Amino acid sequence: MRRGGSNLQHRGKSTQPDSRNEDEDASNHDEEEDEFHDSKDARLTLMEEVLLLGLKEKEGYTSFWNDCISSGLRGCMIIELGLRGRIELEKSGMRKRSILNRKLELKSDQVTGDVLLDEALGHIKITKPADTVPSWIELLSGETWNPFKLSFQMRQVRERLAKNLVEKGVLTTEKQNFVLFDMTTHPVVDAATKQRTVKKVQDAVLSRWTNDPHRMNKRLLSLIYLAHASDVLENAFAPLSDEDYETAMKRVRELLDKDQK
Repeated sequence: MRRGGSNLQHRGKSTQPDSRNEDEDASNHDEEEDEFHDSKDARLTLMEEVLLLGLKEKEGYTSFWNDCISSGLRGCMIIELGLRGRIELEKSGMRKRSILNRKLELKSDQVTGDVLLDEALGHIKITKPADTVPSWIELLSGETWNPFKLSFQMRQVRERLAKNLVEKGVLTTEKQNFVLFDMTTHPVVDAATKQRTVKKVQDAVLSRWTNDPHRMNKRLLSLIYLAHASDVLENAFAPLSDEDYETAMKRVRELLDKDQK
């Protein structure tokens, strides 16, 4: 991702594996999955939430000037697969390599039931040798000079996500005339669902701010980073008062600064 790619690292006191930590991680993962499936907005993936944040509600399309959302949505797929336990990063090793330099490894090839996620998972499953997260985002975006890897490009992602949201009753489909061409648009019809997404992003850096990314819900933390990387985060903060807006942006910058350490 071109903007704000995640670089958070866990700084352990020992290089020896701790079975208790592994058990805790597994437990936390299960709890987050249960919370995801039980929550009111569980039906939305990270990709759908980021697209929803980027859509103009009445017009039904993203900003023509946003050149980050395409790669951002591919990053959403990678993170979503990680949160669902399908992929993971290789171990950092003794040299403590940064997250961006570690390669993706397949953890489980069990299908997710989401067509886009399963398509991305299929590409990762058959690729040898493994590649890094930035490389995978480029491959899924079609930004490669290797003709043998052009087939990894995932096409019409925004349109396919919009259709998913139409099927879920969040968006509708319309045709708009732009003088020289007609374009299919997807205005928001379920404003409450979008508002829930906006509100939880706002609350994460305002009323529920923890000042410690390790204590934040991983899915919510991912959404903030991915919304920033997709250049749609300010859309969630636009309705805030000037004071709350400054506070929210300051805390996002704090998260991004931690990301660089």
